[in-house]
Amino acid sequence: MGPGSVAVLLAGREIRKTHDEYYPFFAQRNFVYLTGIQQKSSVLVICKDGGGAVSERLYILPSDAMAERWTGRRLTAGEASDISGVSDIRPENRFLPDLQALAVSGGYEKLYLDLFRYSADDIDTAAHGVAALARRDYPYLKIRNANAIVRSLRAIKQPCEIDALRQAEKITGAGILAMMKASRPGMYEYQYKAEFDRAIGQFGPMGPGFPSIISAGANNFCIHYYSYTGQAQDGDMVLNDVGAQYDNLITDVSRGFPCNGKFTERQKLLYECALNTSNYMFSIIRPGMKMKDVDATIRSHNAQLLKDAGVLKDVADVGTYMWHGGAHHIGFDCHDAIAMPEIIAPNMVFCVDVGIYHEEWGIGFRVEDNCLVTETGCENLSAAIPRTPADIESVMR
Repeated sequence: MGPGSVAVLLAGREIRKTHDEYYPFFAQRNFVYLTGIQQKSSVLVICKDGGGAVSERLYILPSDAMAERWTGRRLTAGEASDISGVSDIRPENRFLPDLQALAVSGGYEKLYLDLFRYSADDIDTAAHGVAALARRDYPYLKIRNANAIVRSLRAIKQPCEIDALRQAEKITGAGILAMMKASRPGMYEYQYKAEFDRAIGQFGPMGPGFPSIISAGANNFCIHYYSYTGQAQDGDMVLNDVGAQYDNLITDVSRGFPCNGKFTERQKLLYECALNTSNYMFSIIRPGMKMKDVDATIRSHNAQLLKDAGVLKDVADVGTYMWHGGAHHIGFDCHDAIAMPEIIAPNMVFCVDVGIYHEEWGIGFRVEDNCLVTETGCENLSAAIPRTPADIESVMR
């Protein structure tokens, strides 16, 4: 931000589900990224005065014995300071009066808010409410979007984020192994999900980082499938696209495996095309490569392997079997909200996602791993999760 700017980032509030019930609270990710705080109604204010000096304040709900009896204890000022690193902790009910003081007599000209919308019909967030208030009461303030600034920060992962992702990979692996070991013909998708949830639940209460995609047979041809009502028949592939979270960092891993523990010739042929494409990508990704070339190379390399295997007549027809992109960044979101880079740089983390969907053969799956870009190349963070046909069949035996 330039001098004379105030940034306001809000955790938000829970959304009503029905009557007197709310959906579980989920704090705005950019707020959590900057503070580590996940308590509703919290607000971070960062001021950069006319001379360029920076100060910050954190507003949190004050203690309330009756409210805490019903919905759990609230952070103390000391706890909030320890988590966030912000020393100036104030009760949440002081936020609006303080904002007025900054707007009226603080010498500030610009107000930065996290005004992100994914689509035009998204519901307003708390930030949009503050923007409306500012336009009404302080029309002289120029409103700017803080989201763009934070996105640029989130593209490069800090060492603590990479450490957290490594832990999340281990938890994700435990969940995928549990599904593989329990798998059998006749098992319902919701039973696979229960195995995954039980396994990752042994590591803490945070649970999956996003709604698990777990499907079998024909349901594998719905890319984002959440019904969990299908039943795996003998010979079906089970597709799982799942990820645990640790300290707010989220993994995203996909494995396909035969529910009976034994790949058919066709399943193995397609799976090895995807696996060999993934392995090739991990051999060439390095700093300086264009981000758009990751997806393009996944597509072209897999197309050639499918043609060599006799599945495709012409590589130009690869869209028949490859239905989605092959790379997206991960982090505080499964599809991380970053400023998409033109050039790959060290400490970026993104998925290498190779999906093949052959409806005529009834085989659909994806092999998705998490790529950490290093100074000289890259590392597969999810490599320990069984990914070759031999290793998958061994685990399932």
